[in-house]
Amino acid sequence: MKRIFLLFGLLIVLFSACTKTSYNATKQADIDEVKIQKYIAANHLNVIKDKSGIYYQILQTSAGTTRPSVADSDTVQVTYTGKLLNGTTFDSESVTLLPLASVVSGFQSGMELLTVNGSAPYARIMMIIPSALGYGTTTGGTVPANSVLVFTVDLIGLVQGHGK
Repeated sequence: MKRIFLLFGLLIVLFSACTKTSYNATKQADIDEVKIQKYIAANHLNVIKDKSGIYYQILQTSAGTTRPSVADSDTVQVTYTGKLLNGTTFDSESVTLLPLASVVSGFQSGMELLTVNGSAPYARIMMIIPSALGYGTTTGGTVPANSVLVFTVDLIGLVQGHGK
């Protein structure tokens, strides 16, 4: 009888080990990079890769407008659209306040790019965010796990130090 339970327990362990998929961050980053490069080429984008790992393109500037530097402790007033690489819109807001401490790290990095020499003259940015800087392995709503995200964001205002 003990052998049957032992064999049954061993089969359960083996079965569960076979059904688990292990996450490999390096492999996923490589997969994301291929997808991003295809997206950039297909859409003829002129983007820059930031040290954080996001790709971005400044779409519009606000000439003569200066704002304080954007930091992750701030709350930004923005209008934005979030899409998947296939064009599916998963989120869209017109004029909303977002504490940067509560958004994905890639979005934070993009907002911080809207700062030059202590002022933020840029008004509109498009960001391509690899999955590790987005929602990662989390699935939510219409966003599958390991999704590359594309955000178009208009920075309207900034409340310093109110994001944490």
